[in-house]
Amino acid sequence: MTLLDAPQRTYTHRQVLEILSGLLLALMTSMLSTSVVGTALPTIVGDLGGQEQLSWVASATLLTMTVSTPLWGKLSDIFGRKRLFQIALGLFVAASVVAGLSQNIGMLIAARAVQGLGTGGLSALTQVILGDIVPPRERGRYSGYVGAVFGISTVAGPLLGGFIVDTDWLGWRWCFYVCVPLAVVAFAVVQRVLRFDHESRDARIDWWGATTLTGGATALMLLLSFGGHEFEWNSAWTYALGALTVVLVAGAVVAERAASSPILPPRLFRNRTFVLTSIASLLVGVALFGAMIYLPQFLQIVKGMSPTESGLMTLPMVVGLFLSSIVSGRIASSTGRWKAFPAVGLVLVAIGLFLLSRLHVDSSALEIGVYITIMGAGLGMTMQMLVLAAQNASSRQDMAVSTSGVTFFRSLGGAVGVAAFGAILTNRVKDELALRLGSAGGAPALGTPEAIHGLPPQVVKAVLESYTEAMQTVFLVGVPAAVLGVVAVLFLKEVPLRGRGGPETTPDTAPGPEAGRHSRHGRHERSRV
Repeated sequence: MTLLDAPQRTYTHRQVLEILSGLLLALMTSMLSTSVVGTALPTIVGDLGGQEQLSWVASATLLTMTVSTPLWGKLSDIFGRKRLFQIALGLFVAASVVAGLSQNIGMLIAARAVQGLGTGGLSALTQVILGDIVPPRERGRYSGYVGAVFGISTVAGPLLGGFIVDTDWLGWRWCFYVCVPLAVVAFAVVQRVLRFDHESRDARIDWWGATTLTGGATALMLLLSFGGHEFEWNSAWTYALGALTVVLVAGAVVAERAASSPILPPRLFRNRTFVLTSIASLLVGVALFGAMIYLPQFLQIVKGMSPTESGLMTLPMVVGLFLSSIVSGRIASSTGRWKAFPAVGLVLVAIGLFLLSRLHVDSSALEIGVYITIMGAGLGMTMQMLVLAAQNASSRQDMAVSTSGVTFFRSLGGAVGVAAFGAILTNRVKDELALRLGSAGGAPALGTPEAIHGLPPQVVKAVLESYTEAMQTVFLVGVPAAVLGVVAVLFLKEVPLRGRGGPETTPDTAPGPEAGRHSRHGRHERSRV
């Protein structure tokens, strides 16, 4: 009898919390490090000398985090969850130290890229390990904590970065050092508490699939991240990267269909729940990352807030996300029903984005706080519930790859949102400034928020109005993405969350023809991880 056929080991609530404490500490540490540099970037690139490469510093982590996510889940099937989790954590710690020691912009970009590899592994494997130790019916009560940590880290990072930069005796290098002690503690906790049976396979790594999948995702991420900034959309770079993406994705389809142990098994895309939750997660990523990257810009430029103040203004979103994530997870665990939460959550995200699109120069802090609380509550009800739905519709054989797949599409959506919202913002600001200052000799060169507020009064007025109009458009464009997410969720078939002893396959999760092929190539045995 293989481990797939064997009963899943039972963990007490206390044991789950012990394991989860180490996982969440590592996850929070890595996600904080990803977002903490947002408010510190102008200071960092100014010190190292590389303003023209600022976008590379900002995008390197998101790029490697996204393209590596599908690989971590599959590799953990082969080499073990705990081992891969610790490798990811070790990569993250080493890269954080190197980033803090950086002497030039190239060294920093390289360190940030390795940080992204570690972050991708930690974010994917946290979900996978939780799926290993907790059955779907009980997973909701714990997955809410994962969603809360993800949201809190994303929002609190800029606040921490602003505080570090504004504190003279710390300096920007502590944006990277501050996470190292937490990561070391997380490593020790994981080493002590993470003990569970794992399926060990004598399987070959799908090198062709890994190469084409990561290559295609990398080409697409480069196109989305730098199109309209490093090169024009209508340029040879755009067409070359677009063509390379198509060729590599087509190669990935061929490679995955032929592989004995594919990174993303083709049968996943015959799973209706996996496909729809991936689409909805991509759209959630568009709304989440697009709004969170550009909301501080509105607060600092239009409202004249400092980096620390703009970070504090995002606390209502943290509260909304935390409470809704915990409450929705507990209700899903007690009832077994989950579909209403992402549906209602995405409606709230759409409402929040629409309300944010109505902001203007004189909007009060209370008004802004209410709007982002609504959006945070929607995100809390949505993000983890989509992962939970995908896990519930997957067999234990596919649980890791389906989890990392949904996480991959959410990160990819983030890249799409950042690129699309950034292009809209840049073009709208340029057009609005030309309209308001065209008769005065053209638009001025815009620098930091402090530099903008130091311009002549009539120019400041024009800039603030232009940014307000542009930000209204940015948030309004996010509304259709959230609405499309609602449509995707409505087409999901709600299968009640499985308990301990529930079936390991459903009509959606029955293995395809390649499953038999895998069993001939792989040998299963029980091992301690």
